Amino acid sequence: MNDQIKASDLNAAGHLQIGGVDTLELAQQFGTPLIVYDVAQIRQQIQRFRDVFQEEQVQYEVSYASKAFSSVAIYQVMNQEHAHIDVVSGGELATAQKAGFPMARVSFHGNNKSLAELEMAVEAGVGTIIVDNFHEIDLLKQVLNDHPASHVDVQIRITPGIAAHTNSYIATGQVDSKFGFDLDSGQADEALKQLLAIPAIHVTGIHAHIGSQIFDVQGFEGVAKKLVQVAADWQRQYDFTTHILNVGGGFGIKYSSEDHPIHPEDFVRAIVDMVKKSIHEQKLEMPAIWIEPGRSIVGPAGYTLYTIGSRKNIPGLLPYVSVDGGMGDNIRPALYDAKYETVLAKDPQAPIVENVRLAGKYCESGDILSDHQPLPRTQPGDILVMLDTGAYGYAMASNYNRNPRPAVVFAENGQAHLVIKRESYADLTYLDLDYQQD
Repeated sequence: MNDQIKASDLNAAGHLQIGGVDTLELAQQFGTPLIVYDVAQIRQQIQRFRDVFQEEQVQYEVSYASKAFSSVAIYQVMNQEHAHIDVVSGGELATAQKAGFPMARVSFHGNNKSLAELEMAVEAGVGTIIVDNFHEIDLLKQVLNDHPASHVDVQIRITPGIAAHTNSYIATGQVDSKFGFDLDSGQADEALKQLLAIPAIHVTGIHAHIGSQIFDVQGFEGVAKKLVQVAADWQRQYDFTTHILNVGGGFGIKYSSEDHPIHPEDFVRAIVDMVKKSIHEQKLEMPAIWIEPGRSIVGPAGYTLYTIGSRKNIPGLLPYVSVDGGMGDNIRPALYDAKYETVLAKDPQAPIVENVRLAGKYCESGDILSDHQPLPRTQPGDILVMLDTGAYGYAMASNYNRNPRPAVVFAENGQAHLVIKRESYADLTYLDLDYQQD
């Protein structure tokens, strides 16, 4: 059996089940491609993060990085779990509003927030704005001048000069990054001075994020120590007390047998230990610690169901086995050369008989979900389940080739709930207008 599939993941018929629901029944009821989330897994990971903070007796916030997967339903689950969320666009903020998520538990990220987005955030009463650059300070000052009764809490995002061992596309902590204020050049100090001079702004803390899909705990320990050092410097130079240290997220998960991450909560324990040690050395008051996990909350809880279609055999080469989805619902293999594990829904324990190139249906040679996928014997119509697709799959989905985006289902306690409808062809042309020449 695939080592990511446990015996408890199989039902009495030997079929893979998600949240207690048979994957073959899910495919039959909702069609494929289909993205399914095991909601209990999501809830359990949030609680595991909480357990660490509570055991360590520190103030904290688990802020779900919703760019990993944003929808009305996921925000409602986060609200049920009393979590915090962070958003990175007006669209994510509008989705959270539609979900009825409390705006006081929202933080707003982004390296190029527009005036309209900042107005939206202030008018909505967003709890925290993560300030990223000087242009944003000017815009925020303008918004607050236009809303004289409003006040906002902000955190200052810095680039800590720590390069995480991850894909260069998703590394963000190095000095040469589009995100945050640089420390060494004095940008971060200047940002603090400008923000402290604005009466309607309350600076609550310092934020840093070093990247995504990180396996090495040393990077997080480094950023924790760096943030405490900045807090100590700002205390001495500007009499500024840092109430929150936000260490971001990026905790790596296991996608394939090549990955060997530690448990996400173990990253948090290491971060807390380093903050405590550094705070003691600097003789500062213990701040609250915020984390921003996204992938590690929803990634392992997500599964994508595909139906096998055509097969192409080439003498001396791996055969191509095609499915009814691909880069339109999961761009990560094409973008990052990301690896996934895939099993047969009707029998995840079926013996492996071949290696194939698992191809998508999109009109691109690069639309390959897996270059080297071990599979049992399959035939057209079989349902394949790709594991750990809950992060940055649907979130980065597209209508390339005018293919509709898939449906999304939440499964929990043996019940399946449709939370995002499958797009129709009518949806694809909904915004199109006729062009008539005069």
